[in-house]
Amino acid sequence: MPSSDSSTALSTDVVTLNPNPLVQALGKQAEEFTRADIIRFVIEQGVEMLNLRYVGGDGRLKELNFAIQSAAHLDRILTMGERVDGSSLFDVVEATSSDLYVVPQLRTAYLNPFTERPTLDIMCGFYDVEGNPLASAPQQILRRAQAALEAETGCRLEALGELEYYLFSEVDDLFGVEEQRGYHEAAPFSKWSQVRTEALGHLVRMGCAVKYAHAEVGNFVADGRQIVQQEIEFLPTDVSRAADQMVLAKWVVREVAHAHGIEVSFSPKIAVGQAGSGMHFHTRLMKDGANQFSDGTTLTDAARRVIGGYLSHAASLTAFGNTVPVSFLRLVPHQEAPTAICWGDRNRSVLVRVPLGWQNLDDRMFRDANPDAAPVGDLPDDSQTVELRSPDGSAAIHLLLAGITVAARLGLTEPGMLEHADERYVSGDASKVEGLDQLPVSCAQAAERLLAQREDYEALGVFPPALIDSWAAGLVALGDADLREEIADARIQVEDLVAHYFHIG
Repeated sequence: MPSSDSSTALSTDVVTLNPNPLVQALGKQAEEFTRADIIRFVIEQGVEMLNLRYVGGDGRLKELNFAIQSAAHLDRILTMGERVDGSSLFDVVEATSSDLYVVPQLRTAYLNPFTERPTLDIMCGFYDVEGNPLASAPQQILRRAQAALEAETGCRLEALGELEYYLFSEVDDLFGVEEQRGYHEAAPFSKWSQVRTEALGHLVRMGCAVKYAHAEVGNFVADGRQIVQQEIEFLPTDVSRAADQMVLAKWVVREVAHAHGIEVSFSPKIAVGQAGSGMHFHTRLMKDGANQFSDGTTLTDAARRVIGGYLSHAASLTAFGNTVPVSFLRLVPHQEAPTAICWGDRNRSVLVRVPLGWQNLDDRMFRDANPDAAPVGDLPDDSQTVELRSPDGSAAIHLLLAGITVAARLGLTEPGMLEHADERYVSGDASKVEGLDQLPVSCAQAAERLLAQREDYEALGVFPPALIDSWAAGLVALGDADLREEIADARIQVEDLVAHYFHIG
C-alpha cells in the first residue's frame, strides 16, 4: 500500500462549483444570506419580479407575486412579508380570524428557472396576529419536533428523500420500453431522460441538495401510452430543509414535464401488477457534527433505538405518509413495498432498511479503481442512514418528517426500544415471516392508529390536538375502510380510483 504521506484528503470546499447563482455571486453559503445581499443581487442581476412561496395545509406549493419597484420596496417585503388568508390555506384556521403573515426565509432564495422575466423566489414561514409562528403550520410543527429532539437528546435529525414518479407519453416504437426493466437504464432505452436531467439541473441551481437522478424499475405500455418511472434522490440535510426541497422538487418535475407536453404523476399506484411509486426517507442522527448511527464499523445502539421508535410508530406514521386510498394498493406483498413492521440490513422487503453505509471500508475501492492515484487516507464515516420505506407521493411531507422526528426522539428516550427493534429484525423475505405486526390497509385504519398514539405526537407541544383531530377526520372522510373488499368484489374499479388520485400532493 502506498505511504499515507502522499494521501490527499477529501475537499471540504462547498462554495466553489456551487451551481446556485446567488451563492456564486455573493461568495457565501445560503445560510449566510442577508437582506443587503439579496438587494445587491437583485440590482446587479436585473431581477424584476419576486415570488413569495409557502406550503399550505394541503402540502402543495403556493405563490404570491410581486413586481419589484424600488430597493426600499424590496427591503420592506424581505423584512415584513405580506398578509394572506389563512382560512383558505389551512382547515384549522377559522375565517373569523384568518389573517396571517408570511415572512421570507432569506436562506431559501433562488432564481426561478421557469419565468420569462428574471424572478427571485423565496420560501416563507407563517406567523399569527401577534407575530408568533403559526402553531398549526406544518413547517412550524416540524421545527418544534426538531427542537424537542434536540432539547431531550442533544441530537438533530437529518433526512433525505427519494422522489419517484411516472411520466406518460405517446409510445415511441424505436428502442421500445421493456416492462419492469427500467432500473438505471440509459438512453435510448430510457425514455424522457431529459426530464430528470433538466429537473436535476434546475434543483441544484435553486440550492437544493440533490444526490442523483436515474430511471427506475417501472416501465410499461397501457391504453396506448408509454409509461416510464424515474427517481430523484437528495442528500441528507436538516429535516426542515429536506421537507421544503421535496415540495420544490415535485413542482419542478411538473413544470419540466409540462414544458415537454407530457404528464407526470406521483401517485403511489398507477396500474395493477406494476411497480408503485414511493417517497422513501433516509434519516441520520447528528450530534456535534458526527453521525450517531455508525461508529465506523457497525450500527450503533442509538441507531437501533431510533429504529425501535420508527417501528413502534410505523402504523400511525402512515396517517401522514400515505394519505389517499391508492396508497394502500401499493402497500401489498411482492411489489417492493413493505407490509410487515420490521427491519433489516440491505433488505428491500422490510419496512425499515439499513442500506450500505461505507462502514468498515478505507480507500481500498478507490485505490483498486485508480491504481496510479495517491491514496485518499481516512474516509468520512458519516454516510450511514436508516430508510423508512412506507411513505409515498401523497405524503404531507412536513407533517410526516415531524412524525418521524417524534418517533426518533421516543426511540432514544423511552425504555425498551432496543428490545423492540431487536425482536423485529428480519434477514429474509419479510412477507414470509409470520407473527409480525402489519401496516394499516386503509386511510381509515391509519387514522385509528394515529388517534391511538396521539399523546406521543402531542407531547411537548409538537402537534396541536386540533390538527390531529382534523387530520384523522379527513382520512376517515375518504371512506376507504372497506376498499380492498370493494375491489375484490368489483364494487369499485382500480382504474377509476387511480384516475381520481392521479395528481396528489
